[in-house]
Amino acid sequence: MNWSMSSDYCIWQGVTCDHKTGDVIGLDLSCSGLEGAILPNSTLFQLSNLRFLNLSQNDFSLSNQFPQEFGFFAKGLTHLSLSSTWFSGRVPSGISHLYELVSLDLSDNYFVQLEDKVFRSLLQNLTQLRVLNLVGVNISSVLPMNLSSSLEVLNLGHTGLYGVPMMMLTSPLFYLWNTGLHGVFPKVKWGSSATLQHLSLFGIDFRNGGMPDSIGYLESLVSLDLSNCNLSGPTPRSIGNLVQLTDLSLEKNNLNGLILTLLANSTEIRYLYLDSNNFTGPLPSTFVAHSRNLISLGLSSNGFTGPLPSLENLGLSDKGFRGQLHEFDSSESILLWFSCKNNALHGTIPQSFSQLVELTDLDFSSNNFSGVLNMSMFSRLESLEYLDLSHNHFLSVRSTGMIALPPKLTHLYLSSCNMKKFPHFSKDAEISLGYVDLSNNDIEGEIPDWIESVGWYLNISHNKLTGGLKQLPWNTIQYLDLQSNYLNGSLPDLICNSSSLEILNLSHNKLSGVLPSCGTQLTLLSVFDLRMNNIQGSLPSTLSNFRNLKSLNLHGNKLQGGFPSSFSEFDKLETLDLGSNQINDTFPQCLEALPNLQVLVPKSNKFYGTMNKTSEVEQPFPSLRIIDLSYNDFSGPLPVIYFRNFKAMMNGDISQSFSQSSHRPHTTFYCKFDSESLDLSSNQLEGEIPGQLTGLYSLALLNLSYNKLRGHIPEGFQFNTFEIDSYVGNLGLWKTIVQKVRT
Repeated sequence: MNWSMSSDYCIWQGVTCDHKTGDVIGLDLSCSGLEGAILPNSTLFQLSNLRFLNLSQNDFSLSNQFPQEFGFFAKGLTHLSLSSTWFSGRVPSGISHLYELVSLDLSDNYFVQLEDKVFRSLLQNLTQLRVLNLVGVNISSVLPMNLSSSLEVLNLGHTGLYGVPMMMLTSPLFYLWNTGLHGVFPKVKWGSSATLQHLSLFGIDFRNGGMPDSIGYLESLVSLDLSNCNLSGPTPRSIGNLVQLTDLSLEKNNLNGLILTLLANSTEIRYLYLDSNNFTGPLPSTFVAHSRNLISLGLSSNGFTGPLPSLENLGLSDKGFRGQLHEFDSSESILLWFSCKNNALHGTIPQSFSQLVELTDLDFSSNNFSGVLNMSMFSRLESLEYLDLSHNHFLSVRSTGMIALPPKLTHLYLSSCNMKKFPHFSKDAEISLGYVDLSNNDIEGEIPDWIESVGWYLNISHNKLTGGLKQLPWNTIQYLDLQSNYLNGSLPDLICNSSSLEILNLSHNKLSGVLPSCGTQLTLLSVFDLRMNNIQGSLPSTLSNFRNLKSLNLHGNKLQGGFPSSFSEFDKLETLDLGSNQINDTFPQCLEALPNLQVLVPKSNKFYGTMNKTSEVEQPFPSLRIIDLSYNDFSGPLPVIYFRNFKAMMNGDISQSFSQSSHRPHTTFYCKFDSESLDLSSNQLEGEIPGQLTGLYSLALLNLSYNKLRGHIPEGFQFNTFEIDSYVGNLGLWKTIVQKVRT
């Protein structure tokens, strides 16, 4: 905004001039919100005296290629940063001719390609280069054997490089985290490694063994990241030589041994992450006492034991710890973040935590804590943002009288805490809760007024709630789960205004009334679960307005009337369960073109008539894996046209089909099936069993009982595994059934 032609350009924001000549020698326009294209005739390239140029964090995506002019830029250019500029195409070969470059940053341009020839020329020609950052640039070639001896910072993460990196490192800072590389550590001294201060090899596969003793030669190391490197075996004793370390990460390997004992002399460590290994032994008191600078420690998924240290950040989650947490002197603690989730800790939660006014995150979930805990314990924690006490089945959380809510609290998780009542927050409390989970308790009564202030996530399922649904944050909520309560009344019209709602589960309640006829506001709704209520009336055709719906479950209500043809518009629908209602119509042929429908359950209704011998689409029900038409009044022959085209059942890989969705709330009801199922029992179907059914290789459950079928039972593949119960109640199959029993 201060670039005015009426003022001296040397005082413009981002412009640096030579104070003697007045030449522009520096231009820093990083994070300036620039958009558009850099064209070949840009006056930018006329700045022949430029030494420093920083255009990072702008959007030049309209440039149809990486500007070639950068390769013929000012020969005196020493610093060039084009990070996160959305350029695309090939890096010009002229980049390797900017011989004075000291720093080159092309990182985070994921559509840029650096050809192998240009990459090698760059490394060979730029002999002054000290900083090279190419993270995210597509190089896709073998890592060169020789690197410039001038390099101090080298970052080649996510570049597509492959091969075995040579560990003859001279750079004080070396980042080579990459998923396409595998490596071998040198077993002797690492060349000229005396200056190496920062080494990150995250994700490189050292599959041939563990960490070598030669690691101890890197005595100048300040930070070391060997996480997720497929390392195994004991940690070498020589790691104790790295006394300058401030940051050490060995996460997600298979290392073992008494690592903390070996690090006893590494008193400068501030951040130590050893999660997901096989380290064992107690937490040495000397390590904690001498590590005066230690502020963040990750030890989860190991076999450590012993008393817990008092640190600024402490992560002890996921196994490994038993015993109790003891009271501590909070006046000497600078604890900001504490997590001990997924352990076997027992006893009471220390009251000392209530004095840590700087705490932001507190997670005691999934342990065996016991006793009575009053929510007022956390009232004075003015910085607390995250509190999780969930899944401590011996802990009883209580709310005595009105309590003050920590003003910054956004996440409150109290699932399975033996709660009897809702927490009572003072009326003048400034509630900023975005995520609340009070599920699996014994909470009674109506939903309180303060719930209306919850932002995005609310789970109060599996309680004893009564009353209606009006006191809910319909305007902002994204995930709402109230299943398995005693809620009554009708569905409020406010539901139709919930433009942010994605998951709505009201199943297993006592709700009545009719389904709302909503417009197009619920554009994000993907799960709508109302099973096991007392909803009456007909299926509104306007339900098809929920175009992103993936699961619609209305099982076990009192719905009547016909089946709306508008349901053919559910392009993303995966699960449709209308079972145990009173819907009266013919087979819903309008669904056969739905590309993603996997589960179709119209069982126990009043569907009637023949199932079609012809189909309006070439491949009907292409993704169907579970179909249950039992307990209706279908008649006529079995629908061969459908069996022939159940491609998902023929090719079925159940793990592929349900692996991506089994964690979703709307599919867990059906995950009891190991494979696909077909249930047509208790109808009036007649004729012979089509031989095409033997082609459904993934069919694990078949029920054709109590129809009017006749002839022979097909043999082969899955049919050889079905029990007699699959066919009983068909008099025309009697002889075949008897023969099958004898066999």
